Amino acid sequence: MSSFETFREQAEAKRLLRSALEEGSAHAFLLHGPPGVGKRLAAFAVAAQLLGDPGRVERRAHPDLYVLEPVGEQIRIDDIRALRRDLHMRPFEADRRVYVVLGAERMNEDAADALLKDLEEPPPYAVLVLVADDLGPLPETIRSRCQLVPFRRLSERGVREYLAARAPGLEADVLTALARVAAGRLDRAERLLDPAATERRAILVEVARAVYLEAGFEPGEAAERLLAGAQAHGAAVRAGEERAIEELGLPAREADQRARRAGRGAERDELLAALEELASWYRDLVVVASGAESAVIHFDRLPELREDATRERMLGAERACEAVRETWRLLEELNLNPGLALQALLIRLRRELAGTVPVPA
Repeated sequence: MSSFETFREQAEAKRLLRSALEEGSAHAFLLHGPPGVGKRLAAFAVAAQLLGDPGRVERRAHPDLYVLEPVGEQIRIDDIRALRRDLHMRPFEADRRVYVVLGAERMNEDAADALLKDLEEPPPYAVLVLVADDLGPLPETIRSRCQLVPFRRLSERGVREYLAARAPGLEADVLTALARVAAGRLDRAERLLDPAATERRAILVEVARAVYLEAGFEPGEAAERLLAGAQAHGAAVRAGEERAIEELGLPAREADQRARRAGRGAERDELLAALEELASWYRDLVVVASGAESAVIHFDRLPELREDATRERMLGAERACEAVRETWRLLEELNLNPGLALQALLIRLRRELAGTVPVPA
């Protein structure tokens, strides 16, 4: 099996990578796009093609493979200096040496400047593979010296196939719902198979409906429920990371930084994913009210959506969907307090849908 079959779809990325490797025209690649769409797998597929030993590359055991990951919030200049020292060592076994830099957008300014020197004039045997979720933080000088390889969110079909292989017993409507909620990301698809994620999703739907069904709806309490789910997920990921790095023998400070970063990142991503799901619920109300049920995202919740999707709710649901998306953008771009942002959002959602709240008897 070709190393490029280890990641799904991404036809354009595969075409660019194959062409560049066949021609030997690139000494540095920059794989960029959303998280969870195969960039990491692709980076190691490139290394496997160049080094000719997929097994050892997958285990990160090949002597001509160098992997750099962020420790803490940034890749610092000392990390890049260590890479640069290694960069000028001749290959041990293969004809090339491959340097995979994960989370490349986290290089601070000094680190990026230091790496730039070797991107301009690398040794002839060295290939650098940078992986970034976001091009924005990377200087143009870095981007311009790399072969840019864009990655896209996967198709619903691709995610369905992945979920069906991972959980063959899923009912068809649940499989459709999870594939759509995952929004083209396999990391989210994997997360949604966790029983804890099933519970978090159930709570999210309860909150989404309570906004317009419960006369005594409390925005603060609802915000706490959503935030607690994200925090629990972050804590679970941190605990798993702590167990995983016990065998690495890292200094205590470095190990703690890595575990904390994993936990914070997971909590943030879970919160953003929850907001995407919340926005899709209000979007589904509009879709069902318009008679387009086949396009529903929360496909396994059609009975509730049919009950809730009234004509008088359509305009409020449209506004609610946009309010959630606006909060998502603010949380993604700015360092806001998540609890306060969620509470403010839920107050706004209640206001947008206030006219459809049942009056107590």
